[in-house]
Amino acid sequence: MVGAIVSGRVADIIGRKRAMIVSDLFCIVGWLPIIFSKDIWWFDIGRLFVGFGIGLLSYVVPVYIAEITPKELRGGFTTVNQLMICGGVTFAFLLGTVLAWRTLAFIGTLPCLLQLFGLLFIPESPRWLANTDRENEFESALQKLRGKSTDISQEVEDIKEFTKILNRLPRGNILELFQKRYLRAVIVGVGLMAFQQFGGISGVCYYTSSIFVSAGFSSGRVGTIAYALLQFPMTGVGALLMDKSGRRPLLLVSATGTCVGLVLVTISFLLELSSQSLLKSFLALAGILIYIGSFSLGMGGIPWIIMSEANIPHKHEGCRRKSCHLDELVWCMAYIICLQFSHGLEHSRYLLYIHVHMRPLCCICRFDGTGD
Repeated sequence: MVGAIVSGRVADIIGRKRAMIVSDLFCIVGWLPIIFSKDIWWFDIGRLFVGFGIGLLSYVVPVYIAEITPKELRGGFTTVNQLMICGGVTFAFLLGTVLAWRTLAFIGTLPCLLQLFGLLFIPESPRWLANTDRENEFESALQKLRGKSTDISQEVEDIKEFTKILNRLPRGNILELFQKRYLRAVIVGVGLMAFQQFGGISGVCYYTSSIFVSAGFSSGRVGTIAYALLQFPMTGVGALLMDKSGRRPLLLVSATGTCVGLVLVTISFLLELSSQSLLKSFLALAGILIYIGSFSLGMGGIPWIIMSEANIPHKHEGCRRKSCHLDELVWCMAYIICLQFSHGLEHSRYLLYIHVHMRPLCCICRFDGTGD
């Protein structure tokens, strides 16, 4: 969370590429005490460093992708970030069924090292270079991204014009975002981020195995593997449909599916004292799979896109970035949800999550898209 809070400032000062390098170094340094931990303090220190690095990446990577991608492809490419996260989670879930946690921690350093090496060969964000008056580097970076044979003259002029307009306009005060003309965009963007987390996704992810065991499975391994294998392809489908079907239809389908999934899980736990053990297990498995499949289709990635597409004028670009950091409050709530999830699991209080997910469904019905 701390890494995410300072990520915008760090990325603006040292650039997107260097910010990613810093985050990789924090992650690598963090994994080492976890691998060689002798007591809980080593583990906590390692998690602190890894958490800071991941928090930094959570802002910088989507921004970098959005800044180097043509507008017509931006939605799908930005969602690829979520797709890769799901791919990593899937891979980690599968490895976790057969490997010890120290071995998993060692494997966790490999993507960091690979990305650190890959960053040596990619250019800095052209828009950041243009905004820091590095004209020659800006054009060189853009040409490298688009290809040597591509005519970038029009795009260069567009970026220069945008940068000039942005720098000439006065800095907006973040309180101005709460004026009536901007309030809807702010509520939609931040609200979707809140609903994304308050739906219990973090708790379900962390306690998937425990949920299946509580539902009557001998172990959570089979259900966890099914969960992991479904998440990745459904996120891919969402990325493909992002710019074709629009944000609102995908959000409606996604929110409806998550509600249905959690209703099935709730019913399975209401059958806890009955003799229908097979039905209870089936409902729990079906509910979790419907939940994660539906979430991955839309609610997982679209709120991040909506935050970047919120209808806020250029003079409030700085405020737009600050408003993006309001979702850090959401991550705080996600942390609280994870802490109390085991208690809720013990007392079968899944109706709370159904109630929370009914709210975004009602709000999304009123959401009319971003215009892109």
